[in-house]
Amino acid sequence: MPAESAAADLLRALAPVLRRFGDRWYVFGAQAAIVWGRPRLTGDVDVTVFLEPDAPKDFVAAMAEVGFLLRVTDVDRFVERTRVLPFLHRETSLALDVVLGGPGPEEEFARHTRHVDLGGVSVPVLAPEELVVTKILAGRPKDLEDVRGVLVAQAEAFDVERTRELLQMLEAALDQADLLPVFEAQLGLARRGGR
Repeated sequence: MPAESAAADLLRALAPVLRRFGDRWYVFGAQAAIVWGRPRLTGDVDVTVFLEPDAPKDFVAAMAEVGFLLRVTDVDRFVERTRVLPFLHRETSLALDVVLGGPGPEEEFARHTRHVDLGGVSVPVLAPEELVVTKILAGRPKDLEDVRGVLVAQAEAFDVERTRELLQMLEAALDQADLLPVFEAQLGLARRGGR
C-alpha cells in the first residue's frame, strides 16, 4: 500500500474517534511536511489532540475498537512522562503518535491549522509557518531539510515575519537565542536553491 494512501486510510479511521473526544486536533510532522513541502518517505503519522474529556484510558479503548493498538504497556506512566500515546494502525501497519496537547504553543498552533484533503479525508494540518517552527525546534538534519522544502514549495505564500515572531517568542520562553539564527540560515539556503 503506498504511503500516502496508507496515511489517508489511517486518518479516515482516526477522525471518527477524534470527533467523539472533542474534535480538536491537527496533523504535524512528516505528513504535514509532505503537504506543505516536498514528498519524502515516512512510516508514521503524528497528530496533536486536545482530548475532551481528558480521559486517555477511554481514548485508548475507543482507538482499540477501530484497530489502533497501543505500542506501550504502562499507559499512565508513559503518558505522564511523554504526553504521547504511541499506536500502531493494524490495517496499514503505520505508526501513529498522538501527542496530548496542552496550553501554550500547541493551542496557538491549533488556531492556525488549515483543512487539507488527504486522499479524500479532510484533516486539520499544522500551517506551514508553525510547521517550520516545530521543525526548527526539533533541529535534526531531516527536520532542517523539511524546513527548506516548505520554504521552497510555499515561496511567496510563506509568512516569514510570523515565523520570526513565533521563534522570538519561543526563544524568550525557553531562554535561548539559537532558533531564529537557524531559521535565517535555512531561509537563506532555500532562497539560493533549496539545498
